Amino acid sequence: MICLVCGQAELVDGVTSITLERAETKLVVNIVPARVCPSCGEAYVGEEVAVELLRSAQQMFEAGAQDEVREYEALGD
Repeated sequence: MICLVCGQAELVDGVTSITLERAETKLVVNIVPARVCPSCGEAYVGEEVAVELLRSAQQMFEAGAQDEVREYEALGD
């Protein structure tokens, strides 16, 4: 797939960081598997990864957490 942002390059397997925020709650997840554009750096996560990120953010919000930084592999903990 060609990058939708720059249209310059084919996406490659890589990792990215994702930040999710709601009200005063912020979840930063590092080492998230993604398809990354080698030209502009835009990252695209797959549906399964996106669902897992949103599920974790919702659990954190419901628990009343304020800020948290995790690695993607540790989300299931």
